[in-house]
Amino acid sequence: MIPLPTPARPGYLRLVRTSAWYDLVVTAGFATPWTYALMHDALSSLGGTLGLGRLPELDPIQTLYANLMGSVVVVWAVLRILRPLPVHGLLDGVARTLFAAWQAYALAHGAPRFLWLFLAMEVAFGIAQLAPWRHRRRTGPPSARGSLPADGHLGV
Repeated sequence: MIPLPTPARPGYLRLVRTSAWYDLVVTAGFATPWTYALMHDALSSLGGTLGLGRLPELDPIQTLYANLMGSVVVVWAVLRILRPLPVHGLLDGVARTLFAAWQAYALAHGAPRFLWLFLAMEVAFGIAQLAPWRHRRRTGPPSARGSLPADGHLGV
């Protein structure tokens, strides 16, 4: 079994920063209508070429939701790159759990199969960022089990 870094260790903050870089690279293209149109075409072409399915035709509402998601994730990624804190890893792990659930739902309802690649990354980063908290929750100081301090360090 691979030892996971604990939230109190520098390795955990490197993990938080690495997941943020992944998010920035993968979602930056979703942040504007113009870049999303390019991403949409590229993903749809790739899915078609690989036999994994194409995206539905581009429409204004789909673009709006892609831009909202892209904008929020880019800002969240920049925060984690510039100032990674243990609590950012915890919250990102929770967000990845939600993203993975909705991706699985989409796949179960006919989404293009290339979405499995994104789902795998969400699950991997989610597990890596949440697993260290499981042990800490049972054995950590009371501050780790109660409310979060303002600095987000949880006593580390």
